[in-house]
Amino acid sequence: MLCSISGEAPQHPVASSKSGNVFEKRLIEAYISENHKDPVNGEELEITDLIDLKSARIVTPRPPTLTSIPSLLSTFQNEWDALALESFTLRQQLNQTRQELATALYQHDAAVRVIARLTKERDEARDALSKVTVGAGAANNGDAMQIDAQGLSEELAAKVDATQEKLSKSRRKRPVPKGWADSETIEKFGVASASEPLYTGSTSLAVDESGSLVLVGGSEGVLGIYSIPEEKIQQNFPAGAAITDAVWYGSQPVASTSSGSVMVFGDAEAKFTSHAGSANALALHPSGEILASVGVDKSFVFYDLVGKTAVTQVYTDSELTTAAFHPDGHLFAAGGADGQIKLFHVKTGESAANFELGGPVQDLTFSENGIWFSAVAKGSNSVVIFDLRKEGTAAEAKVLEIGGQVDSIRWDYTGQYLAAAGPRGLTISQYTKSSKSWSDVISTAVPATAVEWGAEAKTLVTVSADGIITVLG
Repeated sequence: MLCSISGEAPQHPVASSKSGNVFEKRLIEAYISENHKDPVNGEELEITDLIDLKSARIVTPRPPTLTSIPSLLSTFQNEWDALALESFTLRQQLNQTRQELATALYQHDAAVRVIARLTKERDEARDALSKVTVGAGAANNGDAMQIDAQGLSEELAAKVDATQEKLSKSRRKRPVPKGWADSETIEKFGVASASEPLYTGSTSLAVDESGSLVLVGGSEGVLGIYSIPEEKIQQNFPAGAAITDAVWYGSQPVASTSSGSVMVFGDAEAKFTSHAGSANALALHPSGEILASVGVDKSFVFYDLVGKTAVTQVYTDSELTTAAFHPDGHLFAAGGADGQIKLFHVKTGESAANFELGGPVQDLTFSENGIWFSAVAKGSNSVVIFDLRKEGTAAEAKVLEIGGQVDSIRWDYTGQYLAAAGPRGLTISQYTKSSKSWSDVISTAVPATAVEWGAEAKTLVTVSADGIITVLG
């Protein structure tokens, strides 16, 4: 009997129950531990399938062919020839493997380059598609016109410069106006009046300079002027779509809608349709003659209210949800759904700075001190105050924990008080310049989706999702 693996007589013979072949026990056990198969027919084989064979112990005689020097030399020559042939075969296999590996690497590199090119083309196509959609949406609005990002005209740019020069000079040394409400007055705020539900789905309001008239609208597509002294609606203006924001242009109401329209009502009416999709928010320049709107189409538009024309439209990389002008009028801030607060130069439309909020921007407002602005993320319970003079995380001057969801925030004219309103109520925080500290003046359980200060900060006006206007004072 000879081992089917070594071809020699086995010391401890065993037989495979699968193939019936005889093996040296040591060799077959080593083979099974690695392959778990019969080496002859390839069937599954375990050590327990081996059958021990009993045989007399045999002393292997020396092969007669290795009893002389010539036979030994012949054997060594044969072994050398076999070794040389095996080395040659291994070199061939190594070269073939190298070629296959090089081909695979070239193919991988080519695939990476193709993926990078396709990704770039995809992003460019998405951006182009977004702008094509803007053009198509504007065409559906009738007299819409696509405006290029070309900056303000020389006349409007001069107006921006004059406004900045006038306001920035007196800002730092400006005293608190005589008769302005102090903390003792504000902490006694209570509900002075509350209207009936006016417009469901209200998310914004605007108070005129006198503090007696309020612009409010809702999902019904109607903008109304509410009189606080008379506690009733004085006039309604149909807008044709849900009201998303409103501002006063002198004594004329201005509203943005979910259809993308920006409408000026009153004696000299105007309608702008530069946005494709909802126009989410409005902001009025400190000069009172330049209006800004931001939209779901990732753009902001500047309007010349005197000339009743849209003068420039600038596209960004995300949907814009809220907007505000710097108190000096040289910067414009737009909050994005990507959590970025993007600052732009008003005259050119070029980017000035970016601040990271960490979530879709719900609302933002500038402080009258000219160096701070505050912002709140959608669904957040905290208000972040940023310092315009700094960058990155160092720009976060303060984080105010309100204790409930915040939907709307507003500074008062003096930059002392910050009102934060949400569905669970309203909180007014005070910054004391002498001690450089913050404190809560009052918290009240008046639910609100928007808040505005009244004349001399002696009143605070809010509106709820049900369209109930509440006056605190």
